[in-house]
Amino acid sequence: MRLKRAGFLTKIVILAMLIYAAISLLNLRSQIAAAESARDQLQQQIAEQKQTNTNLAEDIENSDDPARMEEVARNKLGLVLPDEKVFYNIN
Repeated sequence: MRLKRAGFLTKIVILAMLIYAAISLLNLRSQIAAAESARDQLQQQIAEQKQTNTNLAEDIENSDDPARMEEVARNKLGLVLPDEKVFYNIN
């Protein structure tokens, strides 16, 4: 049994399909890299948000502590104790 050789048109079609597949793979690779970058940024935001949540939970737990209340009030209102020195950054 003898096999028929592929014609010129068949070779061009297969070549075009291979080129299309290669371009698609390169495009997918760039999309994967962009998605990984976005994932890394989101993981960093998650870590920052978890730290913020931990700080807020700590503030809630210690909300009845008089020293903590004084510290928060001083920071929000910009108050200082009589024996404290205040330094202003003019940069």
